[in-house]
Amino acid sequence: MQRVLVTGMGVVSPTGCDTASFFSSLVDARSGVRRHPGDAAYLLDPLPVAAIDFNAAEHFSRMQAGQLDRHVQFALVAVRQAMNDAMPEITPDERERAGVYWGTGMGGADTLESAYTCLIGSDEKRLRPLTVVTAMANAAAAQISIEFSLLGPMLSISNACSSSAMAIGEAMRAIRFGEIDVAIVGGSEALLTSGTLRAWQVLGTLAELNPTHPEQSCCPFDRRRSGLVLGEGAAALVLESETRARRRGARIYAELSGYGNAADGQHLARPDAAGQGRAMRAALRSAELRPEQIGYLNAHGTATKIGDAVESEAIAQVFGSGVQDLAISSTKAVHGHLMGAAGAVEFIACVLALTNRFAPPTAHLEEADAACPLNYLPRQGRELQAGHAVMSNSFAFGGGNAVLIARQYR
Repeated sequence: MQRVLVTGMGVVSPTGCDTASFFSSLVDARSGVRRHPGDAAYLLDPLPVAAIDFNAAEHFSRMQAGQLDRHVQFALVAVRQAMNDAMPEITPDERERAGVYWGTGMGGADTLESAYTCLIGSDEKRLRPLTVVTAMANAAAAQISIEFSLLGPMLSISNACSSSAMAIGEAMRAIRFGEIDVAIVGGSEALLTSGTLRAWQVLGTLAELNPTHPEQSCCPFDRRRSGLVLGEGAAALVLESETRARRRGARIYAELSGYGNAADGQHLARPDAAGQGRAMRAALRSAELRPEQIGYLNAHGTATKIGDAVESEAIAQVFGSGVQDLAISSTKAVHGHLMGAAGAVEFIACVLALTNRFAPPTAHLEEADAACPLNYLPRQGRELQAGHAVMSNSFAFGGGNAVLIARQYR
């Protein structure tokens, strides 16, 4: 079995559009959350969102941009960063053993809303001819494969908040068992449209807008928390087999050593501590690690009342008596919940925490909730000991739980 190594990373997020600025924002608790004015036509009240000031013209021609949904644009920019970072030099002979594994929750939400708005609110009712292929959930994976001429397996995963974590994990398995040698993995999401925001608002899971400090509207594990803040963005990684990475002298950030995937089998929207625990234990078995060997855990930490409490219970069950020694934080407080991209963005946060030996804090955590009694690093991060591994939790609507573990490569 091959060891799986991380050799390149790229990110497009509300807190930075490169890995250095992204991690700096996490460490300094600089929030990318802002006030959205709402939309009277959709009965959408003002709310907090984590949006990106993104100019497609800086990355694509006008014709290209018109053929790419916003989430695909994010994906390609993040992948270009990761490929430039890794410089993997995929030769024509290697392309059949190079794969694309990508996650998204809602795919082309921006394209679909534009199409429906045209049909319902316009007399012309002229849709773009490429609406179907622009909006499809596998558009990002397809465009990545096309741009980089990758001819190996291509897998698109749409499993809500766990999508990109599962994409990373499935690619890890393919490399580990020798099916491929290199993979571009990650996820992207761009669902900050009026219709989608309204749908989430009526679901009752979104955070209330902090009227004086909108950037502090997301408060994971805090007694005052009121819900999640939707965000947008993408994250990409280059994964390689140990044999390939060492042969070409690649810079190695970390080893992706563990992946756990487990279903709740209980409820579409209410999380289950037992299911989350099964995923964490499966990841530990996959990595051949004990709980006490994990030094930092990036929690799913959405800032919903039920979600944070259930995750706290699950973590306490898995880590037992040593749980208070574990550094835990939710970076969603500053970059929001990127849904299908969340797992990849937060896994990159974990890898950067590992390489910098520093765990970022949970921003805006002022009043700890009694139902969340763990060491959630309120407002201040902390140094990590060398040799400890890191864990990233992603738990989705529908009860799909995915957990990734990375450790220093030796």
